[in-house]
Amino acid sequence: MKKVDVVLGLQWGDEGKGKVVDVLTPDYKVIARFQGGPNAGHSIKFGNDGFVLHTVPSGIFRKDSINIIGNGVVIDPVILDEEIQDIEQKIGDISGRLLISKKAHLILPTHRIIDAASEAAKGKAKIGSTLKGIGPTYMDKTGRNGLRVGDILSPEFMKRYETLRKKHAGLLSQYDYGYDITEYESKWMEAIGHLRRFQLIESEIVINKYINDDVPILAEGAQGSMLDIDFGTYPFVTSSNTMSAGACTGLGIAPSRIGKVMGIFKAYCTRVGSGPFPTELENETGETLRSIGNEYGATTGRPRRCGWLDLVALKYAVMMSGVDELIMMKSDVLNGFDTIKAAVAYEIDGRTVDYFPFESNEKITPVYREFKGWNCDIRNIRNYEDFPTEFKDYVSFIEKETSCPVRIISVGPDRSEIVIR
Repeated sequence: MKKVDVVLGLQWGDEGKGKVVDVLTPDYKVIARFQGGPNAGHSIKFGNDGFVLHTVPSGIFRKDSINIIGNGVVIDPVILDEEIQDIEQKIGDISGRLLISKKAHLILPTHRIIDAASEAAKGKAKIGSTLKGIGPTYMDKTGRNGLRVGDILSPEFMKRYETLRKKHAGLLSQYDYGYDITEYESKWMEAIGHLRRFQLIESEIVINKYINDDVPILAEGAQGSMLDIDFGTYPFVTSSNTMSAGACTGLGIAPSRIGKVMGIFKAYCTRVGSGPFPTELENETGETLRSIGNEYGATTGRPRRCGWLDLVALKYAVMMSGVDELIMMKSDVLNGFDTIKAAVAYEIDGRTVDYFPFESNEKITPVYREFKGWNCDIRNIRNYEDFPTEFKDYVSFIEKETSCPVRIISVGPDRSEIVIR
């Protein structure tokens, strides 16, 4: 019996999951997204074409693949509908290869307003929400008030929608926040109609049947491990479990069915929005990383905060998800640096720690290990042996620190610019 392999981000998101899943999909028949919502931005570039996927699994451009939006995902019908239209303009009808879980929750227009009103009320304490309604939707899910995709097939759907909308209106009356959802609500209802042309499935039944039939499956995570609702830098986190355990609850598969776990990280670190970022470089070096790496959010367009690689946080994420293999992205961004640094410990209140602490919101001073830069362009390299010694030294140190092999190295944005060891 084949097991479900998992690919996920190990930092604060934006690690390059879209490209990796697109590269890996030839080895898998089914690609299943297991958590998050349209706050994800999985960028895929091939030739002169580029796409940013927010809800649709990243295997959609492979003709023979089956792509499943799992029960752990929250869906904004408007954003999903627009995304599908963009994809279909390029590659034609995808209704035969995109399956949607009936148990996935719907983001209502009022969820977006609650998100914006709540964030505005926090003032300087805001968490940096993408304002897509993700958090309020997960709150309704755990509060047992939510609407799910399967509900759109019920004759009671509009009644259920109105009940939840009125509940939201009562909640919003507590905020001094004006809003008008008329136009978006109209688009939302139209998009709900379009969703009905897709296969709405009992995804946990379908996925387990694929497992029993030895169909190769890849589970795709969104956001990053350090944004996990339980183990991330709380409260500056997302609203779902972004680590490998999330694949179990987000797809309906047993822990014993999890196979290989592949973790993606950048050769440096970035973060969007508020929250702790120990290795952040608020200087010219950070600006250089942002400029060379084009570090702007694929979903929001917001400039990403940039810094050196944080091996303390990376080791923590590897441990929490049981990562078997590492995938290193954006290695080429470091091509022109004379010196490269990586944090190997933290100084907190006069003590040195080599683990990721609860007090991540306090002032942390990283303890760095320095490496000599390779100072050459590595984008055309396709064999590991051809990398400069300095680059291989950097990779070897990461492997030693994490006790995990680096199996794939990305040297550029295109799907072809990759080295597989």
